[in-house]
Amino acid sequence: MKNYFDKIKEKLRNKIKLENIEIVDNSHKHIKHKSFSPEKYHLELKIKSIYLNSLSRINAQKIVMKALEEDLKSTIHALEIKIEQ
Repeated sequence: MKNYFDKIKEKLRNKIKLENIEIVDNSHKHIKHKSFSPEKYHLELKIKSIYLNSLSRINAQKIVMKALEEDLKSTIHALEIKIEQ
């Protein structure tokens, strides 16, 4: 079975033309936060995409958030999106 981050990459690649994607798990940085839950992730996405770079930053982030909509409801607590050139 694929791990969870591979599933995220697959979801994004199925919805968005990406040249590269890196997922960084920053959950360990949030352990002392009041809303911390070990079942939910704090993730940083580093995305290289000519397509997303052609859009405004807000619209590009909306597309990424829409692709991960169900995960944001259940498994991802916080998401930082960096679209690289």
